[in-house]
Amino acid sequence: MASCRISNVRELVAIVCGLLTAIILGLGIWRTVVRIQRGNWVPIPGLPYGFCKNGGTWQNGRCICPEEWKGLRCTITNFCENSTYEGFTFARIPVGRYGPSLQTCEKNTPNAGFPKATRLCNLTMFGEIELQNATMGNCSETLKSLEDQIVDISNKSGNISSAAQILTSDANKLTAENISSATMVVAQIFNSSQNATPEAKEVAVTTVSQLLDASEDVFQRAAAVDKNNIFGMLIQNMENYSLSLDNGSVVVPNIAVQSVKLSPNNTVGFEGIRFSVGKGASDFLTPSSTQIDSNANGLNPEGQTELQILLNISKADTTACGFVMFQNNKLFQSKIFRPRSNFNQRVISGSIETSDSEKRASVEMVFNPKHNQKQFDLHSYACVFWNVTKEDWSTVGCFKERRTDGFLHCHCNHTTNFAVLVSFRKIYKYPASLDVLSTVGCALSIAGLALTIIFQIVTRKVRKTSVTWVLVSLCTSMLIFNLLFVLGIENSNKNLKMSDINTNNTGTDNDEIPTTDIVNTPNPMCTVMAALLHYFLLATFTWTGLSAAQLYFLLIRTMKPLPPHFILFISVIGWGVPAVVVSLTVGILYSQNGSNSQWELDYRQEEICWLAVPESNGFITSPFLWSFIIPVAIILISNVVIFVIITVKVLWKNNQNLTSTKKVSSIKKILSTLSIAVIFGITWILAFLMLVDNDDIRIILSYIFCLFNTTQGLQIFILYTVRTGIFQREASKVMKSLSSSAERVKSVPLFRKPKLRVRMYNMIRSFPTPKEHFRLLEPSVVTEEMTLSESDQANSSI
Repeated sequence: MASCRISNVRELVAIVCGLLTAIILGLGIWRTVVRIQRGNWVPIPGLPYGFCKNGGTWQNGRCICPEEWKGLRCTITNFCENSTYEGFTFARIPVGRYGPSLQTCEKNTPNAGFPKATRLCNLTMFGEIELQNATMGNCSETLKSLEDQIVDISNKSGNISSAAQILTSDANKLTAENISSATMVVAQIFNSSQNATPEAKEVAVTTVSQLLDASEDVFQRAAAVDKNNIFGMLIQNMENYSLSLDNGSVVVPNIAVQSVKLSPNNTVGFEGIRFSVGKGASDFLTPSSTQIDSNANGLNPEGQTELQILLNISKADTTACGFVMFQNNKLFQSKIFRPRSNFNQRVISGSIETSDSEKRASVEMVFNPKHNQKQFDLHSYACVFWNVTKEDWSTVGCFKERRTDGFLHCHCNHTTNFAVLVSFRKIYKYPASLDVLSTVGCALSIAGLALTIIFQIVTRKVRKTSVTWVLVSLCTSMLIFNLLFVLGIENSNKNLKMSDINTNNTGTDNDEIPTTDIVNTPNPMCTVMAALLHYFLLATFTWTGLSAAQLYFLLIRTMKPLPPHFILFISVIGWGVPAVVVSLTVGILYSQNGSNSQWELDYRQEEICWLAVPESNGFITSPFLWSFIIPVAIILISNVVIFVIITVKVLWKNNQNLTSTKKVSSIKKILSTLSIAVIFGITWILAFLMLVDNDDIRIILSYIFCLFNTTQGLQIFILYTVRTGIFQREASKVMKSLSSSAERVKSVPLFRKPKLRVRMYNMIRSFPTPKEHFRLLEPSVVTEEMTLSESDQANSSI
């Protein structure tokens, strides 16, 4: 009875201490979370909270409005309201665009799904918004059939141009074949030999603008099958069209065409014609965005200038100047420069018409590329022109001029289509070094795992059993992962300064054309580190799954003995399967884009050397999902199922044949349950719970996750090494030796309290001894009063 009372007191004290520890730990975590939240909620400097309305975003000191709104705060309407016309219904239409009807062609027609009509929302000469009459289409007319009608369009150019505009009004539905056919149609409308009407050509400008809303991929596929250089034909015909407007202009959302008519005289000298494009409230062009100046002395860019071009022409023989400004370079499909982002690489065409065959002119330009200065830095740029012979960009005859006014300056000695091909480098927010919680947790886990491995190997003869291979393999993979995590998770690029990265890239001596618009600083070592972390963490989870499977067969299926070559079989799975997954993932990504360093960021993050977490729209096809999330989820789900089965059927199963004095105590059951939970990696479920949208809950779960999983190695050491009888006996000997040495050095009075070492010795003695029941590490002898000997045998084989 006395021993039972002592045992009950010990259990009560242990429970109370555990509860107090949990409460103190919880309060500490909550206090830390509150402090972090209060410290992080600081308004971003220069960003007026709620200043931009109606979906506008604050960028580079101003509101960037959606196309439907304009003004300083995006509060002025720039659209036509919902309307109806002759039975057709139209939704809201932005100014300058044709809106498609909600009524579409029937399924049994060639144009199934395309709108039956379009309607233009435009500004009057007084600046008022008004709707034009709707233009009806033909559901039997396709872009391919229109292409067959362009042999002679002089009498029907208006109908063909309107039909092409209606069929291209929804850029999301356009295919590569649609792009090719529509380009051929409008190219012939602009062809001066076809004698199309001015109205048809103006509508054709709108059609080209609508084409430029299609995706870059569609244009690339269309260019890949283009054998007739239809894009080049359209560009050339639009240049000629820009010379025929007699001081007129056509401005649509993605294209601006401006013409200047000149009267040549016999005066010797040059005259400057300047064409300017200013920043608007949105990313699209409006009639007020452009400006033409004759007799200009030079460039005069201001803060709102987006692009300026100055043609220095001869006064004696120049009869006209023409400008065409494209909002993006999708018509200029280059084999050298391949954009990967949504940055608009604007193209400006400057053309002259002279009374003689020789065209003498020089060109000066300034560009102010649009980009979010908080997210991207200018990396390099090149002043280029479109070489119609090579059908690609070239720098011949163009050069940079370094200025300090924030604009990109270019000079060329000829007229054609010009652009500044710009590459940017993303500004990454590299995280700070590991915090104290992660560092201490990983250090304790590394020490615990190393001691556990040594203990399992050194004491195999004393324990009269072979090395517990599954446990040693699990600890080894976890130990290597923790070491790599502490030493290599940080990307060394965080220590590079922008001046080191961008040196000479924007200088006047560097005329190299960039290959893409987003440039990354390669770091192969970080990629290797990410692959190693990927492998060893997958191996860790694989070994937890193998541990669960082994316990299931031993305890539930009572498979005794295990199949021959079992150790070899599970070793191939535990170390081989993760290697196959990582190798396939890296190999596939490298084969797709190995010539470009971008493949590294398809696999890993730049902020840390770990797997890349893609945006929501690309998550389904991401390697992070298929090579990590899904395998880990399958393993964890199977581990949880086996954990519940073992817990219910073995660990907490009561044997009615045992007397109350012989039943296993609840403390031992809890410790045994925790032992299996730690080996099975059950706490990693918190990683999936951290996907919740609530930031407060996610922060709390992240701290709990960090606490449990960074100390997983320490938990294994306590539950699978400290609790063993051999460790306790050896620890007792060490404590006795230390205590005896201390007593010989200094005599301790009898009335004084025991030293810390003696109290620790007494505490260790209170742990379950090898003779007690329900031990999951050491094999035990099956007795008549033991109901859990199966678990003992299982754990001796782990």
